[in-house]
Amino acid sequence: MVFISFIVLNLILALLYITYCKLTYGINKCSRHLVGKVVIVTGSSSGIGYETAKDLAERGARVILACINDLHGNKARDQIISESGNQDVHYRQLDLASFDSVRRFAEEFIKTEKRLDILINNAGVLVVDNVKTENGLFVGMQTNHFGPFLLTKLLLPLIKSSAPSRIINVTSIAYSKGIIDFNNLNLEKETPQSYSKMQAYKNSKLCNVLMTTELARRLEGTGVTANCLHPGVVKTEIVNYDKLPFSKYWVPIASLFVKTPREGAQTSIYLAVSPEVENVTGCYFADCQVKTLSKTGRNTELARRLWEESEKIIAKK
Repeated sequence: MVFISFIVLNLILALLYITYCKLTYGINKCSRHLVGKVVIVTGSSSGIGYETAKDLAERGARVILACINDLHGNKARDQIISESGNQDVHYRQLDLASFDSVRRFAEEFIKTEKRLDILINNAGVLVVDNVKTENGLFVGMQTNHFGPFLLTKLLLPLIKSSAPSRIINVTSIAYSKGIIDFNNLNLEKETPQSYSKMQAYKNSKLCNVLMTTELARRLEGTGVTANCLHPGVVKTEIVNYDKLPFSKYWVPIASLFVKTPREGAQTSIYLAVSPEVENVTGCYFADCQVKTLSKTGRNTELARRLWEESEKIIAKK
């Protein structure tokens, strides 16, 4: 009887905690329309990116889905058109792990579009092996940092000419444990024994934050804002949970404690549409609220040097 009471009590506590989490998640409450606005959302064939793109399409924006896979990209486009009723949704292939692909995407976009009001750098990878891309860079660093860096840099003239406009970088709270070593920025010194998938991810997320910090400085007075965000712990395809050990036992339970993709997209949407952040730049958000950046994340000298070193790396490729 005592054991049963213990189980019931813990179930009640768990339900209360789940309810608390759901009630305290940040929700975008702005209903602002985006008719006449042009938006790019990278990595928008599923998960947070898909939900972000769908919401912005429902607001009337011209939405470009920048995704790596043609099949998934076209399917997402068709679904968003069907669900939003907005016919002005388009898929364009973009592989952030290929600088040639990034340059082709940007060149085509600049040729065919007159403006870019919102750029959402959403695409990313979590834990990947220490393998190199066609450009000779570690795939995690290129997909999460160098690719988005190049894309943003190439599109900046159009973004500035479209001001007021917004750049939104999806990062992670894991950035706070990241390390910037300019002698090992691309993890080229790591061996199979020393390489850590999670540390590589943390480093790339810190790069996202520092890129945002430097963008805000460089774009001061232009009418373009740059902010970054932590979407929360979200069940998306970035991790294939079904392949993890004993997943059939713990995934159903764990899913109750994490955000849905729709919930995870709320801060991205908030930063894209809310008038509350119209003049806010260089900040880090979570649950639709400004959060305090770590000392490293707001280090302007470190951010400036990362930008310069990143420029050197992409110039060589």
